[in-house]
Amino acid sequence: DDVLLLPGASEVLPNAVDTSSLISRNVRVNIPLLSAAMDKVTESRMAIAMARQGGVGVLHRNLSIEDQVNQVDLVKRSESGMVTDPITVHPDATLGEADALCAKFRISGVPVT
Repeated sequence: DDVLLLPGASEVLPNAVDTSSLISRNVRVNIPLLSAAMDKVTESRMAIAMARQGGVGVLHRNLSIEDQVNQVDLVKRSESGMVTDPITVHPDATLGEADALCAKFRISGVPVT
């Protein structure tokens, strides 16, 4: 069903409202909004924007499996601004290997560990 929101005065304070909803048995979202799984609507940028606001971006299926994996990786890596599982290189890696990793994962640098 469609939803129609009408502007108007309210006695309810915004901070007293809980809009969180379960979208499955174990997944709760802060706002009950999901973006459409359409190729012109949701890829990684929209999914990231939705996640940052508490919603869910549903990636479309018109991508190859490899592209879907890359899109999910972009979304997961944007999660907090802090990289919790960084791509790294060993001290004996060449600059070419580091550049190849940067290109593959679309990152600007890699820590040497």
